[in-house]
Amino acid sequence: MKHQLLTAAVAAAFVALALASGSYRRGALVGASISGVTALASIVAMARFARGSKPVQRALAVMASAFLARILLVALGTFAVARAGESIYAFVVAFFVPYFVFSAIEGAFVHSLNRGTGTTA
Repeated sequence: MKHQLLTAAVAAAFVALALASGSYRRGALVGASISGVTALASIVAMARFARGSKPVQRALAVMASAFLARILLVALGTFAVARAGESIYAFVVAFFVPYFVFSAIEGAFVHSLNRGTGTTA
């Protein structure tokens, strides 16, 4: 639960930073929003599906699926921001900076699943 709350707090912080970015607000807001929403969806799905046998493998499968969805959403977001005449650079920075933070949180969640599984041989 702590990873989900941390993800939500970080997502809100990055959206707030995007709102404070002045003339680059719209592009940054789109990037930060896409990054935050996909991170929240990913961490909730990992928590839900990483139960039972092989929780690490299930969580990694969710992480890989979320990565593929993010690739598609970055392409669509870049197209939409460019078409609207907003700053593509603001979009890219506002997406990828939070993305790397969220990846670290997701990695910590996957690592926490590995605890208590017994000795490794």
